[in-house]
Amino acid sequence: MAQGKVEICGVNTAKLPMLKNEEKEELFLKIEEGDREARELYIRGNLRLVLSVIKRFSQANENADDLFQIGCIGLIKAIDNFDRSLGVKFSTYAVPMIAGEIKRFLRDNSAIRVSRSLKDTAYKAIYAKESFMKKNLREPTIMEIATEIGVAKEDVVYALDAIQNPMSLYEPVFSEGGDTLYVMDQISDKKCREEHWVENISLSEAMKRLNERENEIIMLRFFEGKTQMEVAEMIGISQAQVSRLEKNALESMKKYLIY
Repeated sequence: MAQGKVEICGVNTAKLPMLKNEEKEELFLKIEEGDREARELYIRGNLRLVLSVIKRFSQANENADDLFQIGCIGLIKAIDNFDRSLGVKFSTYAVPMIAGEIKRFLRDNSAIRVSRSLKDTAYKAIYAKESFMKKNLREPTIMEIATEIGVAKEDVVYALDAIQNPMSLYEPVFSEGGDTLYVMDQISDKKCREEHWVENISLSEAMKRLNERENEIIMLRFFEGKTQMEVAEMIGISQAQVSRLEKNALESMKKYLIY
């Protein structure tokens, strides 16, 4: 991949515009109203984000123009699916989308493709798993699958992993009543504990303004690193309710911390 390339796909990267936060807000409001010109301006104003992401793939030996075009597809998907109510920066949401699009492109177009024999092993393993579940009414272990198809268990794991598609942390996996559950909501974050929050001395005061249930959810989610599913099981409500209460609590805390 070319380094320090000034012109990519006919775009002079040295002259790309940089949008201010106020401009981004105004443009996104227009985008939500269906303004196509605002959408084009927003895309162009975020092309530097695509450039920053494709630099991560400098060792891929791919044409910079190709990666830039694929990255732009990821950017457009991010713009079309971004929900400002999530309370995250657009760049935080867009970067995994852009990187995921590029990874899929590299995987599908790489000279090192998944071999036919590896795919065959994976498909045999999937078929064996399904057959086992029908007969025994439970999921088989990797060893049971390996024994059934006559290969080493390490080969089964490798084959199944090779055919998996990468997934964005912001990929929606469930939606109920307008509350969307994302992949990141199902992942425990062992690093997201108290020491990372107490840097803001107003945090404890903000939490005191929450009701008892909201306070409990915030403690479990961000101090103990529990997933929304785990929290739902612990306090006896649905995951959609946890998501809604968590969102409301964070909004209340944000308003207190800002003002």
